Amino acid sequence: MPRENPVFITAAVEGNVGEAVVRRLIEHVGGTPGPVYGRNGKDHLRQRIANYNQAARLSPWVVLVDLDHDADCAPPLRTAWLPALSPHMCLRVAVRQVEAWLLADRERLAKFLSVSTSRIPHNPESVERPKSTLVELARYSRRRDIREDMVPRPGSGRSVGAAYTARLIEFVISKRTGWRPEVAARYSDSLNRSLRCLRRIKTSPTSPSV
Repeated sequence: MPRENPVFITAAVEGNVGEAVVRRLIEHVGGTPGPVYGRNGKDHLRQRIANYNQAARLSPWVVLVDLDHDADCAPPLRTAWLPALSPHMCLRVAVRQVEAWLLADRERLAKFLSVSTSRIPHNPESVERPKSTLVELARYSRRRDIREDMVPRPGSGRSVGAAYTARLIEFVISKRTGWRPEVAARYSDSLNRSLRCLRRIKTSPTSPSV
């Protein structure tokens, strides 16, 4: 049988953790990650979203942004950013931050952080500040290296440890012991919807994504 031609999906994200997550999700649905743009915060994405949407008239695109704690829900944010989506645009909102999607795989995250599963919230999308929650979980880690990497040093003025991002990327990309998108999607509606959207633009790239 002839091999299926790869479907390249271009992406834009807020930061490096978002890039790792988007690449993993694209691979999970059978697509091929293309270039990833942004990685410079939400305002940077907002300024360029019209250009990304224009490019999505011709090829599949996914743009991932955080809902954050100061917004009510995802649909108004999506409408405000893009009232009309191009046929191949998949604009997705992580409720409330992309870290909530990682919290949604409680078993694997507990093992990675070396903490009790009971410490991890059952409903990650109800967590107001998932990034802060991950840092607090790391404080209870039985592994000194996790605590030192993810928890900010006293007096540093930082909200996360120096290797916080590197540790989360490590968790996301490890297919053997790390994050499982299919499991996390059972406990995160925004992740489940994102996977559905990616599957649509991957399997039917000429169909509008909704």
